Amino acid sequence: MGERALQIGVDDATLVGAIAAKVGLSGHAAVAVADERDAEHARRAAAAAGALVDVAVAPLDALPFPDDGFDVIILQPAGFAQRLGAAPGVVREAFRVLRAGGRLVIIEGRGLGFAGRPRGPVPSDPGATLSALNAAGFKATRVLAEREGYRFIEGMKHLS
Repeated sequence: MGERALQIGVDDATLVGAIAAKVGLSGHAAVAVADERDAEHARRAAAAAGALVDVAVAPLDALPFPDDGFDVIILQPAGFAQRLGAAPGVVREAFRVLRAGGRLVIIEGRGLGFAGRPRGPVPSDPGATLSALNAAGFKATRVLAEREGYRFIEGMKHLS
């Protein structure tokens, strides 16, 4: 309760409402998406959960948020691990908008996301994701868990 949470990308729209419910009325929940189609999915999910969520449509490598604006960031766009070579700007932007002491959680998964979009499979080696986090400045990067086709990876933004 009371935290400022940002979700980057919308693969599983139900996550939008779950995050917003965790921060409660005293916190702030936001979602950044690359296009209006994803924004509409996020808005519908927030409405279904009865949650207040700010939805921003912007390039994911140029987020429209201030430096150090969030306590936690969840990154779950489809196929993220497979596109890391093409998306280091997303990780750098997450680092920029995350407060010192905050954490980034990446959810890699398989199966179907919203609107039946297939998600990419979990890569056999989390090394590329961990390397991208380290290159952006995240510390204490680690795999938190692997369960039921999902992998949860965390990186911390250390106090300066």
